[in-house]
Parts: sequence; C-alpha cells; structure tokens
Amino acid sequence: MMTRILFFIFFFSIFGNSFSQNEKGTGPKEKSIQSERKGRKADRLEARERRRKERAERKAIKKHHKRIQSKETLRQMKRTKRKSKRYRENKPVEKRSKRKKKV
Repeated sequence: MMTRILFFIFFFSIFGNSFSQNEKGTGPKEKSIQSERKGRKADRLEARERRRKERAERKAIKKHHKRIQSKETLRQMKRTKRKSKRYRENKPVEKRSKRKKKV
C-alpha cells in the first residue's frame, strides 16, 4: 500500500509539470517582423497627422492674431520681426540699416 502511494506521488511529481505547461506559454507573445513594421508605420502616420493638425491650429491662431491688430501694430510687429531676425543671425552693427527709430 505504501509503495502505491509513493508511486503515485512520484508519478504526479514528474509528469504533473508537463501537463500544467501550455504550448503557448504565459509570457508576452513574440511579434513577427511584419506586424512590428505595420505597428511602427501606423504610429508614424498617426504622429504625422497629429503634427499636421497642431501646425494648422498654430497657423490659424497666428492668422487670427494678425487679423485683429491695427495697421500701426502690424508695422511694429514687422519691424520687431526684422530686428529679431538680424539679432539671431548675429550680423555686425555696420551691416544693419541706418534707419531712424520712430518714437
């Protein structure tokens, strides 16, 4: 009787592990190269579309901002833009125009 019990314990301890494991496994699935490429391509297209929408929104805001300005303000904005552009290009003072500032 004791040998039968030991035999069953031994039998289930050895073969029990093989029954509990599935063929698929419990870890994350491995993706094929094609599915990874498709996923990356979809991500790129989504990011591109998102950037396009953001750019259009910024452009619309800028256009609205310019439309509500007066003529004199637009001129001042233009002068400021040119001045900042020169500053960013780091041109020497001699090459800048000798125009007087309006006060």
